[in-house]
Amino acid sequence: MDTQERIRETVNGHPVVLFMKGSTQFPMCGFSASATQILKACGVDKPFTVNVLEDEEIRQGIKEFANWPTIPQLYVNGEFVGGSDIMREMYQSGELQQMLAPK
Repeated sequence: MDTQERIRETVNGHPVVLFMKGSTQFPMCGFSASATQILKACGVDKPFTVNVLEDEEIRQGIKEFANWPTIPQLYVNGEFVGGSDIMREMYQSGELQQMLAPK
């Protein structure tokens, strides 16, 4: 399975996926820490996370997958949402909470 297929499978296989540097317990950059805090504030305690520092192919491949140059990247129900700045804006407007609310 190639990298893009692995990413697609991960994104489609979980309701909330965060590609980040580090883990939710030990984020390895401020943007990843911010993204996990925003998700927690939205009630998502255990998002499926992928530590891009553990796999160089995923680290590069995820940038191509969404045509988005930075990490972290959030996916909800298979759709790309954005990075930590977009997450923050959506959280402040209430849009992210609505998107992540249980259906």
